[in-house]
Amino acid sequence: MGAEGAEQRPLERIGILGAGTMGAGIAQIAVEAGLDAVVHDPVAGAYERSQQRIAGFLARKVEKGQLDAAAAAAALDRLTTAASFEELAASDLVVEAIPEELELKRDAFRRLDAAAEPETILATNTSSLSVAEIAEAAARPERVVGMHFFNPVPLMALVEVIAGPATSPAVAQETVAAARRLGKTPVLAADTPGFIVNRVARPYYLEAMRILGDGLAGIEEIDAAMREAGFRMGPFELVDTIGADVNLAVSQSTYEAFARDARYRPHPVQAVVVDAGRLGRKSGGGFYDYGTDGARGAPWTGLPRSSGGPHLRGEEVSGRILAALANEAASAVEGNVAQPEAIDLAMRLGANYPAGPLEWAERIGLAGIVHTLDALEREASDGRYRVVPLLRSLAETGGSFFAPRE
Repeated sequence: MGAEGAEQRPLERIGILGAGTMGAGIAQIAVEAGLDAVVHDPVAGAYERSQQRIAGFLARKVEKGQLDAAAAAAALDRLTTAASFEELAASDLVVEAIPEELELKRDAFRRLDAAAEPETILATNTSSLSVAEIAEAAARPERVVGMHFFNPVPLMALVEVIAGPATSPAVAQETVAAARRLGKTPVLAADTPGFIVNRVARPYYLEAMRILGDGLAGIEEIDAAMREAGFRMGPFELVDTIGADVNLAVSQSTYEAFARDARYRPHPVQAVVVDAGRLGRKSGGGFYDYGTDGARGAPWTGLPRSSGGPHLRGEEVSGRILAALANEAASAVEGNVAQPEAIDLAMRLGANYPAGPLEWAERIGLAGIVHTLDALEREASDGRYRVVPLLRSLAETGGSFFAPRE
């Protein structure tokens, strides 16, 4: 591999900074793909724990007949540890998978940049921070790129490849090729808040919270409506799985990144659940109660009740949420975050949507989506439902997101 102007070499060795769940997952897919993976983590015992985790996953694949024992042993032999940044940086590609703290990541890239050869690509696995701000710490920001994997890495097919403003186009394309070499499906995205998935998915949670908070439908009714629409989990089930604290943190950071645009404003219900210590399955309770065996119980009754407008039917609930999703996806297209096909692919693979929101919007009818949003905006009048100009234009002209744009 190599940066623009440097001699390219094949991808043979990946360095991974961080041996947590994400780092271990990246290391596992690397060794399964026949690559050497070298892991560095300054925390005592972190590498050993990740090695045991990977060995356990490979053993289970052997038990299930998905991998033969010799291949599993060979994969594990390709996993090693690095004692220093210099040893880690002696790789074709280094992926940083450390906590989401900007200064921590900037320091890591400063050190990696100083230790790495000119042809080494330095990738950050950030899910929410600016690639540009991370790359500023490197003397050669053109070789810094975003490579956002999704958890659990061995099972999730998507990788968002994010080119910062200084990222060399050659580096971005080589990172796309690296993702494919790892057996993943890459999509190119611009360096904007939330990239594709974490941005476009915001309305799935926020609109559900608004419907609940306004007393228009209950937790179980909203979840059932979205499952009926084809989603694997309803929004409240999904928040409980992700963690209510994580969901609130991402909502808050997205809101701040978009200059407190009303469209991204977190709902008070999110904070109520977090403040009550109900963080989801991991804490034994979130929007639902959970048994000691993890089985989901009844919805939490501690949320404040609101007597809002007329009770919404299931199709009205799903219609509102789908309209908000389509509007956000249209905003991402209009803002050149990614191509429409890439956005729909990312949402199917990265968020397990039954269909891409843009494809779904055209199937429903763009005029109907606009009508729903306009009606909601007349009631809210704070801009949260304002129709993206591109969506309105296509609805008025009978156009398609997937037609060539001038």
